[in-house]
Amino acid sequence: MHKEEAAMKKIGMLTSGGDCQALNAAMRGVVKALAHNVDELEIYGFENGYKGLIYENYRILTSKDFSGILTKGGTILGSSRQPFKLMRVPDENGLDKVAAMKNTYKKLGLDCLVILGGNGTQKTANLLREEGLNIIHLPKTIDNDIYGTDVTFGFQSAVNIATDALDCIHTTAASHGRVFIVEVMGHKVGWLTLNAGIAGGADIILVPEIPYDIDKIVEKINERHNRGSRFTILAVAEGAISKEDAKLSKKEYKKKLENYKYPSVSYEIAEQIQEKSGMEVRVTVPGHTQRGGSPCAYDRVFASRLGSEAGRMILDGEYGFMVGYKHREIVKVPLEEVAGKLKMLDPNASIVREAKMMGISFGD
Repeated sequence: MHKEEAAMKKIGMLTSGGDCQALNAAMRGVVKALAHNVDELEIYGFENGYKGLIYENYRILTSKDFSGILTKGGTILGSSRQPFKLMRVPDENGLDKVAAMKNTYKKLGLDCLVILGGNGTQKTANLLREEGLNIIHLPKTIDNDIYGTDVTFGFQSAVNIATDALDCIHTTAASHGRVFIVEVMGHKVGWLTLNAGIAGGADIILVPEIPYDIDKIVEKINERHNRGSRFTILAVAEGAISKEDAKLSKKEYKKKLENYKYPSVSYEIAEQIQEKSGMEVRVTVPGHTQRGGSPCAYDRVFASRLGSEAGRMILDGEYGFMVGYKHREIVKVPLEEVAGKLKMLDPNASIVREAKMMGISFGD
């Protein structure tokens, strides 16, 4: 459909930030959409995120490189975290990173740079847009916290893995009659913990947006115990916070964490429950397994759609956008409207209300 308009396209691609499932599927979608609609296609894959763009580390890729990667987790380009706040700070040799990135882009004569990543990645993508580069951003994160899109790719795969962990814990918890805590990824937002918690039948779900009261948690555990339930399962976000700590200023909270004796909040909650209820408590941390493995079927379809739409936008010269998902349709969202914004879970959201109706406690 676009063949006559686009005889030749040169595009760059990079994956930045924490890895997750379906990065490869999304890149494959972009390349397939372009390869089927242009006569000639040059793809420059920058290695290890923005580092590759800064230091000119790239591979020239062909369509063959994207064959067989739909089901493959991780990223064939590698990734690294490059904090946005340090992008304007020269590196150890005094190199201006932003100027270096622009230089690489211009030297290669790219038509567009496709950037796959989460919030921090998106802020740098927007900075490069402001600097005059043609940018398209694809929203990747298991946290589902990117503003302007209902869903991010990687999220559903991570929900499935965290749910599997809860399912496995269910059988052992029932056998032993214990309290089990499953710590789910999510420092700032609770989308993953909430969805996995509901899917995995957790009795208590603790998320960063709803500060908890330890006495309310113990009350719920005792109530279940008195009703004859031998066990209780908690899905706890890494960033879960007590009502007392939520009242502290950022500075005060940071100071408190300096002398923190627990590996994470789950272990603190476990100790408090044990002291207050006398019940045995165990903690399970699925950790980075939530980022790994093959993307689920949903994410394969979703990432392919996002990638395909990015390909169409490149053919039509539509740059400066994030490819998002709203009301079950793929949409383009101006980067300047969303960069730097976090999509938090609203404590009054219908999904929270529905969970509470089913008797799930949020410790509040």
